[in-house]
Amino acid sequence: MYSHTGQPSLDPVVFFKLVLVGRLENIASDRRLVEHCALRLDILYFLGYEVDEDLPWHSTISRTRQLYPATVFEHLFDHVFAQCVAAGLVAGDTQAVDSAPVKASASLDSLCEKQVTPTLHVVGQPSEAPATENHSQTAPAHQLRREAARQAKRRTEAGNLGARHAKAQLLSNKTHYSPTDPEARISVKPGKVRALNYLCSLAVDTAAGVISHIQADFADSRDSAHLPTLVQGLRARFRANDLTLRELVADTGYSTGFNYAFLEQYHVTPWIPAFGAYKPEVTGFTYDPTQDTYGCPAGKLLRFRAYRVTEDGNWSKLYRATYQECQQCPLRANCVPGAQYKQLIRSAFDAAYRRAWHRQRTQAG
Repeated sequence: MYSHTGQPSLDPVVFFKLVLVGRLENIASDRRLVEHCALRLDILYFLGYEVDEDLPWHSTISRTRQLYPATVFEHLFDHVFAQCVAAGLVAGDTQAVDSAPVKASASLDSLCEKQVTPTLHVVGQPSEAPATENHSQTAPAHQLRREAARQAKRRTEAGNLGARHAKAQLLSNKTHYSPTDPEARISVKPGKVRALNYLCSLAVDTAAGVISHIQADFADSRDSAHLPTLVQGLRARFRANDLTLRELVADTGYSTGFNYAFLEQYHVTPWIPAFGAYKPEVTGFTYDPTQDTYGCPAGKLLRFRAYRVTEDGNWSKLYRATYQECQQCPLRANCVPGAQYKQLIRSAFDAAYRRAWHRQRTQAG
């Protein structure tokens, strides 16, 4: 029981209705949400409040949201999704996937260094005083003081702006963190300034635009890294509703050989454009899938040697000719003038990558 002097408890049904209103009205601030609801008769009727009845305090809503675990919100999402399925709004066979940055509740000014390096100060060194002109003969003293204060303020503002811009260019997730929101990450998108964000990934059923899955991830990671987790969540929710995922649509940001092979393993057709740098064939070389070898223009074989992990975390395969064959080859001067032997690096999931490349060039693609 609450004391009569404290705030009354918040009905869980009212709380989740407020969360739904905030989502539909695109309101992220609890303070603005309460103000918005107080001005809307339809929302008050939806919440079960009278016109002259006070809505919950915004701090009560914020605190209630912190008290509920994430599993409660996931259960609510599953319940609403099941209602959409029962109403015939979800087909399930084709899902469109994308992501967007979500602003964190912190600014770049709050960042701190993870390892602070002590700064050495030189003691006893005389400071250089700026030279000033003597205007005492041309203007009163109080005017000079005001003008000097204005110039000092302009210099300070310009210096602060330049310092913030320079600092933003040097900030990195490896060296800085936000004590206000430790899980927020610095993210950069072309044409936009750096900011502390999260990455929101979601899937939408193409039948009527119903969101079928949503998840939050760190903003300093690539979209492609989160596709397997997203698909696993989709499949689990679909199994509970007797739906089958058959096709998945996404942009090039989700294009990796692993993702193509991963989706094909679950009998899902990936409609994801292959990355622009990918080439299905190597000019002048012939691939033999039965032997897993590449034949060079001189008739020599480049055999599979080892797996490697690229800088972006993708697996690749190394094909290489022997040292003796390349040294005695008449095409060596044009083929490998600066190396001892010829080698090729291909994706470890090149077959799935090649199928995706050809698929996007079909009429359906």
